[in-house]
Amino acid sequence: MRTRSSAETWLTLVRRVLIGVVAAPFVLAIGMTLIDSYRRRGKHRAVSFPTAPPDTVSVGDSEVTTYTFGDDLYADMLAAIEGAQRQVLFETYIWKGDEVGQRFKAALEAAAARGVEVYCIYDGLANLVVSPRFLRFPPSLKVLRYPVYPAGLRPFDLSRYGRDHRKILVVDDSVGFVGGYNIGSPYATEWRDTHVRITGPGVWDLKRAFADFWNLNRRRRFRASERPLLLETASSWEPTIRFHRNVPRLWMFPIRGMYIEAITRASRNIWLTTAYFLPDQDFVRALTDAARRGVDVRLLIPAKSNHVVADWISRGYFSQLLDAGVKVLRYRDAMMHSKTATIDGTWSTVGTANIDRLSLTGNYEINVEIIHPALAESLENVFRVDESNSLELTKDEWEARDIYRRFTEFLLNPLRPLL
Repeated sequence: MRTRSSAETWLTLVRRVLIGVVAAPFVLAIGMTLIDSYRRRGKHRAVSFPTAPPDTVSVGDSEVTTYTFGDDLYADMLAAIEGAQRQVLFETYIWKGDEVGQRFKAALEAAAARGVEVYCIYDGLANLVVSPRFLRFPPSLKVLRYPVYPAGLRPFDLSRYGRDHRKILVVDDSVGFVGGYNIGSPYATEWRDTHVRITGPGVWDLKRAFADFWNLNRRRRFRASERPLLLETASSWEPTIRFHRNVPRLWMFPIRGMYIEAITRASRNIWLTTAYFLPDQDFVRALTDAARRGVDVRLLIPAKSNHVVADWISRGYFSQLLDAGVKVLRYRDAMMHSKTATIDGTWSTVGTANIDRLSLTGNYEINVEIIHPALAESLENVFRVDESNSLELTKDEWEARDIYRRFTEFLLNPLRPLL
């Protein structure tokens, strides 16, 4: 009896230790998030950071304008909606019910009131804290709320859990917008992000991207707001502008492949900006291999993002990057939310996908890939402006971090595959 009791005690102890080991990263992550949220509560401070003015370049038969300040972008988006004659396609991840959000809602309602066909998509989970009153729309707007729980009766189908993280606006056949900006007052002046406006033939693929998402996720009923969106699309292609769409429902994740292919081909420079850096090991290896073969690899991330756990987990990659010669830059004073890259003065991308597993192999995302030296030069100029407001992380500084930081990084490492 005594031997059996000892064995049971030993098994109970082992079980508790294993549960503790598994639970520790989650408990630490939840605690860090709650503490960070408490510290941020009610703190709204004016921020100042350098930005480049909107810059327009010709790309084939299209024009591409780059925006790096929310106020500039929102002014042109609202002007486009106000000038719409036939159709507005609007999709966003976050749509705050504040002053900026109200301006967009009013512009969309006014367009519908004058006879314009208006379609809207927003993510239900991302807007849970938004007032339900704000998210009530008149019948004249065709609105798709991507559900909080999208799996329905298929809880074990992992392809149905991706969030709609895209940000798209298309007006008529003439102008389209895509990039990292959500809709809300903080993003107008307090966040550093990047968006592009495209005119000309490049707009058509953006229209297709919106229509495909609408038709894939609409309910199969016959209300006007849920009917399929049919487009008479142009037969011409803009060969230098390509849109890559992650569609988890179809297990399509081309954005990761787009990045790795471009990084692997790089011979001169790779300048990459992302809000969250939590890639898989193959992505990290592509960057470090490029740096070792002499490519100027620079990674620009926020010094402190709006997700403290993501910041800590991303540090687990810094040793590999610094050892290979990658230059790690930390953006100061504002939240850096851009998702851009430029390579070898020719290849560029701007979009909604962060360099993390959620974006690259989980969520609905869209990035535009443009192979053109004029746009690459424009984005390189933007990168230089951002670099002027950044601090470089040196190898000596990184190796000198204290034991507390090293232990926290180690404890959070098991969460990498989840972010």
